[in-house]
Amino acid sequence: MRPPIAYRIAHIAPTSFFGDYGCHVRIVEEIRALRRRGHESVAFAYPTGEDPADVVTRRNPLQQRRSEVRVGSHWGKLPLDLALLGTVLGHGLRTRFDVVHAHLHEGALIGRFLAWQQRIPLVFDFQGSLAAEMRDHHFLTEGSWLERAIAQTERVINRLPDRIITSSSHARELLTGEFGLAAERVVEVSDCVNVDVFRPRAELPGFDLEALRSEHKIPPNRLVIGYLGLLAGYQGIPELLQAARQVVDEFDGCHFLVMGFPGEDLYREQARALGLENHVSFPGRVPYDRAPELLALADIAVSPKRSKTEGNGKLLNYMAAGLPTVAFDSPVAREFLGTEGSLVSARADDLAEALLQLLRDPDERTRYGAALRQRATERFGWDAGAQRIESVYAELLE
Repeated sequence: MRPPIAYRIAHIAPTSFFGDYGCHVRIVEEIRALRRRGHESVAFAYPTGEDPADVVTRRNPLQQRRSEVRVGSHWGKLPLDLALLGTVLGHGLRTRFDVVHAHLHEGALIGRFLAWQQRIPLVFDFQGSLAAEMRDHHFLTEGSWLERAIAQTERVINRLPDRIITSSSHARELLTGEFGLAAERVVEVSDCVNVDVFRPRAELPGFDLEALRSEHKIPPNRLVIGYLGLLAGYQGIPELLQAARQVVDEFDGCHFLVMGFPGEDLYREQARALGLENHVSFPGRVPYDRAPELLALADIAVSPKRSKTEGNGKLLNYMAAGLPTVAFDSPVAREFLGTEGSLVSARADDLAEALLQLLRDPDERTRYGAALRQRATERFGWDAGAQRIESVYAELLE
């Protein structure tokens, strides 16, 4: 059922949108799901990144337009944020919106000015702690004066929106507990997945398994362990490679397909040093529209993410693809995978043991993969997520 009123939404995305990774996927899928319900969105973003064909994107016309994507925290974001603020307020003088939907903490700060300008509500899409993310990216040193300043700034920004939506119940508990926000101001809208796009390989039209295996130099008759996401230390890629060394020693008939960016050269060299060059492939950045078919190359999926505050949307893609999944234990991983996933402590030894168990048991792979696909379909579809976001808008606008 469509809403009686269609909203015009300003999405503030201070990032190199679109960049084929988790944070951006949530933004673009929210916009698409809201459009299916009759709403109109405009995304305001940095001058870098790709332009999704079906998303109206506005950037600063005075800055050089580039398709490159830069991930993580860096000082260059400061002038980009100031320019984005000017772009947003300039459009605000010409275009009327009903609600501001801000992504990332910088977006919430910029969005507050647009909300004041137009006297409309501000919704903040919280995907993790700002200070914790900066530590994960090694931009901040724990305990430094800069970290304390950023943490205080984060606390101030968290109080600017009229509502905050979170990508997991753990994030909601973080905001109401550690940050002390009133429970009625924080609404959980879980990460979701398009289960009609991410499907098991047997359900993908025109899927050519052998051609794809050949393209990515995967030897025949090997079971494939797949990872798709950012390649960074806090994502657990070093532990994944250490576990791969142990797995290959005991089960030679496997291959690791480590998909993503920006650290593929670094981790390719680490894999070579571990003697894994014949058992690991690094395809690099995977366009989002090719993610379903490349995930379908895998027989098992893995997510050794170490961050305790960020979301982990890749797990939902794995689940929708019907892949048995091994992940480092975290509140978000438990929430998404339930009892159907293999959750292990953040150690390479435990990761290797769980992967070996699935490699050796085809019935267990089939059973857990089907259960996770069912869980994704029943609990994490984007249509339900869009309805939840829409209800937040409606409550504020009433």
